[in-house]
Amino acid sequence: MAEDGEEKLLATVQHIVKTLGRTDTMTEDILKVFSNYDGRLSLDKLYATRAAAAAAAVAAAGGAGAGEHSVPASPPMPPPPAVPPAVAAMPAVTSLERTVRTLDRQISQFVTMDRLIWADSADADAFLEAVDDLIGTVQELDAAGTNRGLLDRADELLSRCMARLEDEFRALIERPDDVAPPAPGGFASDESEEEDYDADDGYGDEPIPIAKPVSDFDVVIDALPPGSVSDVHQIARRMVDAGFGRECAEAYAAARRGFIDESVARLGIHARTIDEVHSLPWEELEFDIARWIPAFKMVFRILIPSERRLCDRVFDGLAPYGDLAFVAAVRTQVLQLISFGDAVSAASRAPERLFRVIDMYEAVRDLLPDLDPVFADPYSAALRAEVSAVCNTLGSSIKGIFMELENLIRRDPARVSVPGGGIHPITRYVMNYLRAACGSRQTLEEVMEGDLGAVGGAAIAVDPDRPTSSLAVHIAWIMDVLHKNLETKSKIYRDPPLASIFLMNNGKYIIHKVNDSELGVLLGDEWMKQMMSRVRRWSLEYQRGAWAKVMSVLQTGGPGIGSLPAKALLQKLRMFNGYLEEICAIQSEWVIADEQLREDVRAAITDSVKSAYMGLISRLKSSPEAAQDLFIKHSPEDVEARIQHLFEGVSKIEVSGGKMLLGETVWSSQIFGLDCTILFHGLH
Repeated sequence: MAEDGEEKLLATVQHIVKTLGRTDTMTEDILKVFSNYDGRLSLDKLYATRAAAAAAAVAAAGGAGAGEHSVPASPPMPPPPAVPPAVAAMPAVTSLERTVRTLDRQISQFVTMDRLIWADSADADAFLEAVDDLIGTVQELDAAGTNRGLLDRADELLSRCMARLEDEFRALIERPDDVAPPAPGGFASDESEEEDYDADDGYGDEPIPIAKPVSDFDVVIDALPPGSVSDVHQIARRMVDAGFGRECAEAYAAARRGFIDESVARLGIHARTIDEVHSLPWEELEFDIARWIPAFKMVFRILIPSERRLCDRVFDGLAPYGDLAFVAAVRTQVLQLISFGDAVSAASRAPERLFRVIDMYEAVRDLLPDLDPVFADPYSAALRAEVSAVCNTLGSSIKGIFMELENLIRRDPARVSVPGGGIHPITRYVMNYLRAACGSRQTLEEVMEGDLGAVGGAAIAVDPDRPTSSLAVHIAWIMDVLHKNLETKSKIYRDPPLASIFLMNNGKYIIHKVNDSELGVLLGDEWMKQMMSRVRRWSLEYQRGAWAKVMSVLQTGGPGIGSLPAKALLQKLRMFNGYLEEICAIQSEWVIADEQLREDVRAAITDSVKSAYMGLISRLKSSPEAAQDLFIKHSPEDVEARIQHLFEGVSKIEVSGGKMLLGETVWSSQIFGLDCTILFHGLH
């Protein structure tokens, strides 16, 4: 009876299908509805009944044409239930159709879940197994190429699977089950440490904490726990097998990009346009550079290698999608860091920017060799080239700054003389500047030679005894420009001997700074000999110009010339006294800054003047006529003492309100429009 009832139920269903199923699609949909409603009406039973009915109909049609001599068999069986024509006309169901329908039922349960499938490992395993079966079925249908409609349905189901897998993939990356330990330098939050906050972070109302700098770059960030890495790898493998590898790579990049962006923001780096960089005051730009350098090192030595390691694990054996994912994840922040370097390179080439630009150049150059294994694939090679290019542009900026320094020295006007013929601020600035710059001689040698680290970042070997390098030639040229500028400035002095003192002071200061630094190695012994010869020449010019009339009046005649009358000798003595008072009054404000040079000049004057004066006194004492009216105002020792007090100078440089006060003359501390306070501080 139960079987008879089931047959009647099936017959009823077939009747409904016949009535409502005007098309094959409608028929299949109706059958699916009944199969979901009653377990006795499973699709397998319905299709089996449909196939049996169709076979019975074919057999009945064949029996109607048999001959009249046929031998009747056993008593006739009751006829089978009538098969609705609509069902009888449907083709036989293949195993692939049944597989697709079965997978559809299984997969639909997973893709419609309102929770993560990977929250339950059993669900995750079952879902992956169904996905594997579906991928294999699609591949089989595609290879057969005989049922396009079924292939389209399978592809549509596969697309639904991939969309859900992508959601699960991103969720596992963005919200892993476990939290990785915080990385040194603060890539992960650590509430136990104090952190700086940047109010203007560009990320909304919540400030981004600024991480502490690190010095140890031998660190790898494990952004995902091992279990999560295994899970996302399993998903990635299915997506690649299904032909969704590029979508998987894009999903990975989108999921990781937020972490990378926040990590860079925690290093105090914000995106700035070229116009913003160019319009920033130097103090602000210098602060940004000071943050950019350690951030650049941390990003390229820790963050990006860690991203490469994670990407290689997630996409292990799935090339080239791992390379695509890696580039897409890091590209934005890499280009942001590079663009800042390019903007600084293209900004003002004022001399005070040299040292920060050198720091940037060295930071990029030093890490170039380490980038080769990280950016080894064809997709990230362009990023490696961008980093190398910014190294070149920074090197070009360094050369440009040196050229600008030369131009500014050449154009510096000769307006006001330095009181007492002392050292000009431009001399102090240029020499201290070059001396400080030579602290980075290795880098400057690279830049000037044109090898900017583009090939493997290898440094150029510097010959310590080579004074003919490009850097040496460039510095020698700057020194020559400075010398010509000082000669022009010396012409401001109305008193030629004071002009000689000015040149002598500045020349000696230059020699001292060259001897005391790498400049001596770069310029060489020959240049030094020439400079010392100039100082001696200026010293002689001073002595001849300042003391010529004194020496002339002390001349008393020599052998064969005849003796001067006593009256003339006394007149010479009176003239000497006047000249000595006049010279000492004027030259008491003159200054020779170098102690040894000052002693040498004093000694030379004393030797010539004192001996000539003693000769005059001796002649006067030996003359009976002159001895009667002889009044010696200055003894030879007094003359020597007066000379020994020369060149001390009465004007001292003071700093007041940002101005340099030399005697009564106010000198702005703006040399070439640059604030020289930093360079002059602590330097003499």
